Amino acid sequence: MNYKHASALALSAALLATPVAADGLLHWTDTSLSYLYGTNYAVNPPIQQTVTFEHASGWAFGDLFTFVDYAEFNGQEDFLTGDSAYYGEFSPRLSIGKIFNAEFKGPLFSDVLLATTYEFGEGDVETLLVGPGFDLKIPGFDFFQLNVYKRFPRDGRDGETIQITPVWSMTFPAGNSDIIFDGFIDWNVDSDGSYKSNLHFNPQLKYDVSKAIGWKAKRVLVGTEYSYWSNKYGVKDSKAFNTDQSVFSLILKSHF
Repeated sequence: MNYKHASALALSAALLATPVAADGLLHWTDTSLSYLYGTNYAVNPPIQQTVTFEHASGWAFGDLFTFVDYAEFNGQEDFLTGDSAYYGEFSPRLSIGKIFNAEFKGPLFSDVLLATTYEFGEGDVETLLVGPGFDLKIPGFDFFQLNVYKRFPRDGRDGETIQITPVWSMTFPAGNSDIIFDGFIDWNVDSDGSYKSNLHFNPQLKYDVSKAIGWKAKRVLVGTEYSYWSNKYGVKDSKAFNTDQSVFSLILKSHF
């Protein structure tokens, strides 16, 4: 059971990345640590503190995003994992534009990719996702991605669904610094067996503290994350068991 399902993919960190030689195999890289504190979570214990390690990089053949969450439940016990849990994703994408040296000049998108994700962690979570990805051109956005997956749960258990995942980022000037609005949506649009259709809307609003105090931009960010998740983990919401989640969390994030 994933405790924070983050499908934000590799280009989501491109604006924060450290560039390297563009003609080599590795084009850019970014690594970060985040701390979140929130209350009123559904399904799992209501109070959670989460440390997230993230790495993103751009390559000659595509891009990569991977993360691992470690969640503490403030001494309370989860019915599957005890007083803590971990969850992660490994998400490489293969770029048609880069591999075949094709330039996409259309008004709607700048690249087409083969998007994949492997979900792993404690409990019954191992799943492979495969499908097309698109880098879209939308005015006002730093970037906007759309990935459409077929989910293949391990051992053929219930849960083979189509998942639609948009990922975005926008930057707004705020005095001598910036406010960053980014996030993702995971929408499982059909249901197979016991795994029910669900929607996870997960935006973050962060202030660039490092730029405000004269440090390198976008290296220390503070703000809030909102997590709305209907039928969390694909479990049907009911009067007996609430699985619709609505949580605001404080977030501190550092890129290095």
